[in-house]
Amino acid sequence: MGVESSVASPRTAVVWQVLRREIAGADHPLTALDVGGGTGGFAVPLARAGHAVTVVDPSPDALAALTRRAAEAGVADRITAVQGDGDGLADLVQPGSVDLVLCHSLLEVVDDPHKVVTALATTLRPGGVASVVVANRAAAVLAKAIGGHLAAAALLVASPDGRADARDRLSRRYDVDTATALLSGCGLAVEQIHGVRIITDLVPGSVAESEPEALQAFELALAGTSPYRDIATQLHLLARRTG
Repeated sequence: MGVESSVASPRTAVVWQVLRREIAGADHPLTALDVGGGTGGFAVPLARAGHAVTVVDPSPDALAALTRRAAEAGVADRITAVQGDGDGLADLVQPGSVDLVLCHSLLEVVDDPHKVVTALATTLRPGGVASVVVANRAAAVLAKAIGGHLAAAALLVASPDGRADARDRLSRRYDVDTATALLSGCGLAVEQIHGVRIITDLVPGSVAESEPEALQAFELALAGTSPYRDIATQLHLLARRTG
């Protein structure tokens, strides 16, 4: 029931490491839900490891690609594709029916993140976990400033939601405190926080191509350590439903 380590890249290694540790403690195949899971980058490896995965995504094209990918991997019987979005999750998934929820790069774009996280928590069985990845405000500020866009960087710092301007493709960004508060306020107990893509987005592409194993090892070594964690492009939170 374990996920092969070969599925990870330097960009996702931290998330997979946390998930593998969590899954390793299960004594039965899990029922998983991937909200906004697209073409199955996480769903297909989980299904190959023997777990049943429902992917909810608003894009019919992404779900069609997911279906093809699942068939090619021989796991079509363990993946269910459902068209919908996070805001309507409560109408798509039965409460208390899921062991593991993935919500990656979604809370930055939904209309009501509190509603979505509440729905995520509701789908979980007691003791089930949510894997949540959010955009990190600090990384965006540094990226804008280093690129010479000081006005945009200043807006990101001052904005209550961590949004640069009306053209920003994200509605909000988080830091450790605001992400933790959101999950905790919806009934999830945050157990782990790691930085995702601490170094990967800063080094030249040639480094990622020539030294992927070294880059991945460096990411894993820094992922849980502040202040490196706190300037990562994304934050990964593992949170458990305790009630």
